[in-house]
Amino acid sequence: MSLRVGVVGVGWGALVHVPAFRLVDGFEVIALCGRTPARLDRASAATGITDVGMDWADFVRRDDLDVISIATPVALHHPVGLAALAAGKHVVVEKPVALHAVEAYELAQAVAAAGTRAIACFELRWTPERALVRSLVARGAVGTPYSVRVHESLPHWHPARPNQALWMYDLTTGGGYLNGVAAHDIDFVCSLFGRPVQVCADVRTSLPTRPLPDGGELSVTADDTSAVLIRLDSGALAVVTTSAMGLHTVGASFDVFGSAGTLTGSIGSRANAASLGLGTVNDSGLVDVPVEVRPLASGRPVPERGAAPLIRAMALMLEDWLVELTGGVAEHPLPTLEDGSVVQAVIEAARSSAAGAGWVDVPGPSGVVA
Repeated sequence: MSLRVGVVGVGWGALVHVPAFRLVDGFEVIALCGRTPARLDRASAATGITDVGMDWADFVRRDDLDVISIATPVALHHPVGLAALAAGKHVVVEKPVALHAVEAYELAQAVAAAGTRAIACFELRWTPERALVRSLVARGAVGTPYSVRVHESLPHWHPARPNQALWMYDLTTGGGYLNGVAAHDIDFVCSLFGRPVQVCADVRTSLPTRPLPDGGELSVTADDTSAVLIRLDSGALAVVTTSAMGLHTVGASFDVFGSAGTLTGSIGSRANAASLGLGTVNDSGLVDVPVEVRPLASGRPVPERGAAPLIRAMALMLEDWLVELTGGVAEHPLPTLEDGSVVQAVIEAARSSAAGAGWVDVPGPSGVVA
């Protein structure tokens, strides 16, 4: 019998969450919940799901739902997640897990109290190239890490580009690219190479305003560009840089230098193919490592749209999560809500550092500095 899923949030929820669940045998999305009738109607028409509601507090308590997938605006992740866990549901929380690290940690504590399961949507761990990096690191290909770097570039906030959804420009609603993109890279680095101990960063808003169609201006409070240095408890130094001001660029590059070798290359994007080179102490140089695509167990085709890589990655994450939900042990580490709180703690430390605090200690999930 399939686990019955209700999705709260019908923007990203309808675009990515619903099709990802539909690619995995063992889940059935039966209901949607949204805040505005027009968007809910559009999502219902697009997905074919006619069981819809607008009151998330009632929705998460429905007896006919086993899993609540949360793709709401960021400020609602915390209250919706707490309510769903209190109702005894398994929970999927879109990243960022919450506006603040303390809220994310409260969600993680609520999972333990509820006795159910929850994951954070760091689905990029399951893209082919990042999965390959994880496998090579686990096999000891780079040994003890010394230096790690991830750089992500996108064009979305360049002045030549049209506006994104306006909430993206507002820091108080969870906007900006530390939350929107760097969160994935911080999770990737910390889940592979060590817990963050200290952070030093510069975080910038390159253009303070955006033009509006009516001739007015929108004040921009969220970040488009950041450089974050992270001291890890493994002894490695990680550098995560992100910019949404790179006209004609979409991509992510990656390096890790370690005692046993170097792993470097592209770790994928929606626009270009990934490639990785590995050179160990026994090699004379870098050797190309083929990137293999893990097939979906269901064999179903991924919907052809711009978000297809993210849908596929989320479906693979859900496949592994289903193993745990049905009493097994997943082969690949699943991103927890505690992981989400660690990422938010790094982001908060980065913003504090950029405001003049210099190197900032990163507390553990309980608030204690490591």
